[in-house]
Amino acid sequence: MFSRAFLRTPGANVHEGLTTADLGPPDLGSMLRQHAAYRQALESSGIVTTLLDADLRYPDGCFVEDTAVIAGGLAVIARPGAPSRRGEIDDVARLMACRTEVARIEDPGTLDGGDVLVTGHDVLVGRSSRTNAAGIEQLAALLVPRGFRVRAVPGTGLGLHLKSDVTAVGDRLLLTRACAGRSELADFAQIVVPDGEEYAANCLDLGNRVLVADGFPRTRELLEREGFEVQALDVSEFRKLDGGLSCLSLRF
Repeated sequence: MFSRAFLRTPGANVHEGLTTADLGPPDLGSMLRQHAAYRQALESSGIVTTLLDADLRYPDGCFVEDTAVIAGGLAVIARPGAPSRRGEIDDVARLMACRTEVARIEDPGTLDGGDVLVTGHDVLVGRSSRTNAAGIEQLAALLVPRGFRVRAVPGTGLGLHLKSDVTAVGDRLLLTRACAGRSELADFAQIVVPDGEEYAANCLDLGNRVLVADGFPRTRELLEREGFEVQALDVSEFRKLDGGLSCLSLRF
């Protein structure tokens, strides 16, 4: 699992962030309260958090997961697919360089951390509008020598990133029905979220419990029946910007 996490406070201009959702602009006050509750949930599970200040140059900066992929003692600094987000990596690169070995995704590769799911020695990478084939190839070149198996999952579903549709709970995948039949995922045990609750596929397994988005009771009940302790958190303001539970922290 992981013991530390970086988070970044949403900025006053977070409403200027990129989004494909049609849910209206986020409310900053509500967003800050939801962000604080999220941080508290991590810390109550024993995770040491580092909170970075908001950077008004980057309205999407609170979605810090997209800045890097950390696996096998290596921090791979991403190259976000949205040009307006590429400066977000600078603070994270400096912080990670003090803690572990660092490598980078280079042009012409693009890679968002939200497209990368590390589960055991498998690394699933969604090929999306934010992550291209060159980025996946570079990530594989860095991680395969460290004992990981990297596989691309193109056209993952309806969400922005792979982890909009697929996350890991224990040794299983929690995923949308749109992704459940994918051949690239066929050798994983799966839990399929109920129809109409696709957003809840983006969960966060903390080891001792699983965080799920509030408002999706059938998914919560499904996970509890499978033996997981579940905590529901309200992340409705972040949903307005295509964000979810995994997006809000970079864990290592």
